[in-house]
Amino acid sequence: MNEEIEWWDYDDAGEFADAVAGDIQFVIESAIDARGSAVIALAGGKTPFPAYRKLSAAKIDWKKVTIVPGDERIVPLGDPLSNVTQLAKIFLPKGARVMPIVPEATPDYKAAGRSADALMQDLHWPLDLCVLGMGGDGHTASIFPGPDYDEALNGPKERRALGVMPEPLPADAPFPRVTLSRQGIVTARALLIAVTGDDKRKLLERAIAQGPSSPYPIGRVLADVELPVDIHWAP
Repeated sequence: MNEEIEWWDYDDAGEFADAVAGDIQFVIESAIDARGSAVIALAGGKTPFPAYRKLSAAKIDWKKVTIVPGDERIVPLGDPLSNVTQLAKIFLPKGARVMPIVPEATPDYKAAGRSADALMQDLHWPLDLCVLGMGGDGHTASIFPGPDYDEALNGPKERRALGVMPEPLPADAPFPRVTLSRQGIVTARALLIAVTGDDKRKLLERAIAQGPSSPYPIGRVLADVELPVDIHWAP
């Protein structure tokens, strides 16, 4: 087990959301104190949003915070399946900058990835925090098996984001994606993973133990990671 990875267990969803919100707030405030601003990547999916809503109530100088989605489906802004649309509903009213990484739904997912990467290059780097979730199949951000899997894991060090075509396309959101690359994720100053349920815990523990040979994307992303990783889990 990677000694940089620490598990935090909670009894229920409320305690979990409070802790995740508290951790994110701490990182944001530390970054603002140290560098005058904070840039964070937040996961989509249902699991972390109660924490984001709690976080939005915190007394933070939100005008100094830039939020990007850790991944995005290539759908129009305003679409319910758009991660940045859901993040913007929570954090734009607070004054945070919420940056779309897919400004328009283009048919060329590779071009969308190049555009997102160019946008990321304009942010201060590394990210102060990257929040990840994990799917029941072991994917994280939008790093899925498919034709772009190796590039997402092993592409050029300077590439922060890329377009990916999951194979097969997930039934609940059958769209190509833009995602942070592994390099974009593991160069962050802090990494927080939020997961719930016994099945996901077992899968995540197995993927971490397997390391670089893991068949699961999350295992490959976390293999040999050198930054501290906090995994928040609730049943």
